[in-house]
Amino acid sequence: MSDWDGIDEFISVATTGSFTRGAQKLGVSTTHVSRSVMALEQRLGAQLFHRTTRSVRMTDTGHVFFEHCERIAQDRDEAIALISDRNDPQGELRVTCSTAMGERFVAPIIRRFAMRHPRLTVSIELSNGVIDLVGEGYDLAVRTGTITDPRLIATRVASRTLYTCAAPSYLASSGRPRAVEELSNHECIAGTASTWHFRHEDGDLTHKPKGRFRCNSGHAVIEACVAGLGICQLPDFYILPYLKHGMVELLLEDAQPDDESIWAVYPQRRHLLPKVQQAVDCLLHELGPAMNRPRPSIKS
Repeated sequence: MSDWDGIDEFISVATTGSFTRGAQKLGVSTTHVSRSVMALEQRLGAQLFHRTTRSVRMTDTGHVFFEHCERIAQDRDEAIALISDRNDPQGELRVTCSTAMGERFVAPIIRRFAMRHPRLTVSIELSNGVIDLVGEGYDLAVRTGTITDPRLIATRVASRTLYTCAAPSYLASSGRPRAVEELSNHECIAGTASTWHFRHEDGDLTHKPKGRFRCNSGHAVIEACVAGLGICQLPDFYILPYLKHGMVELLLEDAQPDDESIWAVYPQRRHLLPKVQQAVDCLLHELGPAMNRPRPSIKS
């Protein structure tokens, strides 16, 4: 008997919460799964499940063991996929992205990708924090800015435009800034970016927004801007719907910063996996067109 015997059965029961469903997932009998898990527990000298007539749930030991077994099984399946003729994405794809971009663009794209590949499961973590992909076992992230971690590979999949704007009511009461330096005399609504960027003939300019309102939600920032609370700088997908209806006006178009690159980022040791390669290709073909929109003209 191998030390590996019963591992797949244990993982299947743990993920389905049932010996019957676990057996169905593996295409074997419930008796086989039950005996395999019991034999595994005997070899380990530890109970992995609390069993009643109505439910099956993992013990504390089972939870710890499951985390390790799941990762080992995933690495095994990925190793097989790398050297086999199969090019079909399989296993678990763990993705992380910022909340707003993830909700609006990335999660729907990855959902459609998963629907085309029934052997693939997907876990998406939306967070405005920077997650350690290698340390926390993620396959893929969608990020902006500069990628400096040497353990990661970055593929440019899209770009976004940052617009500076204000509501007509604010401009009527406070005036329109004609230069970046004049922003210091205005109420600025700060979001997740602590610095605003602008382009100048002598090089890039930056401005640290100061004002009475700050929020890490782009939706809250644009709503405050529309309400007349001040000037904001946000990506195009926040601004354009309000601009279309005249609820905000663009400012400082001559100082418009260069478009910001959006990257698919993934650990070097995962870049050959079909699930990662094809997910990146999917983002390249779908995210780019969704986010690259015509520039609106400024209202004077």
